[in-house]
Amino acid sequence: MALRMSVDMAAIRARHPHHFGGSGRSRQLAVATGVAAALLLLFGMGQLGFFGGTFLAGLGKLGEIAGLMLPPDPGDWAHVRLYLLSLVETVAIALLGTLAAAVLAGPLALLAAKNVMTARIMHFLARRSLDTIRSVDILIWALIWINVVGLGPFAGVLAIMTSDIGNFGKLFSEAIEAADRKPREGIVAAGGGAVLGIRFGILPEVFPVLASQVLYFFESNTRSATIIGIVGAGGLGLHLAEAIRTLELQQASFIILTILIAVAAIDVVSNQLRFALIGRRGRLA
Repeated sequence: MALRMSVDMAAIRARHPHHFGGSGRSRQLAVATGVAAALLLLFGMGQLGFFGGTFLAGLGKLGEIAGLMLPPDPGDWAHVRLYLLSLVETVAIALLGTLAAAVLAGPLALLAAKNVMTARIMHFLARRSLDTIRSVDILIWALIWINVVGLGPFAGVLAIMTSDIGNFGKLFSEAIEAADRKPREGIVAAGGGAVLGIRFGILPEVFPVLASQVLYFFESNTRSATIIGIVGAGGLGLHLAEAIRTLELQQASFIILTILIAVAAIDVVSNQLRFALIGRRGRLA
């Protein structure tokens, strides 16, 4: 039995030498890469001061600040009402910006998908345009739109919309490219045309994926809307920045707690919707 197994292994090695040869070198290369990465990490941390007294002293100050933030205290009911209204505004900014970006990114995603746009120049321009938009951070877009339309939630909606157009365009185009070609080819072969092929052959298959991505970004943009509010784009971030600047740390912790509760609630709802969409996709498949 042992002789037969050794013969079989020899035959397998002879038929597939590329799977057996060089495995030792591959392991050595992987170990060397891991060691080099660890050394580079330690060197970078040392250069940035992680191993000095500054970092340890900062941890002590962080503990003091955390103690001053507890317990969370809004101050009075007028502040509670103000913070809740600002929270609603923050969620509205995230929702409107995300939906607007999803709608505008749809046509761009079709232009950027190789299996839809066969003209290489149009595909190239669409891809590079999405890369350009995506390379600018949402905070930079907020500063740009504040200078264009002024302070307020409208600038926040435009900032989220502009930033997410690039993200959605890339994700949507990749989902479209990964779609099964047979339904679309069947519709086109039956005389349906290219537009109907996209409408009935591609979109029904990728729609649950696209909707799931939109829900995820809505949850993420709720946090982003708070950040851009700090620079004047509306929402709860402005009050958070003011509380921190005036050292009203208990009010700041109350605002942070409010944001955490809102994001957690949105996460629960969006997860349920995502699971429902995935189940629907499975039934349709």
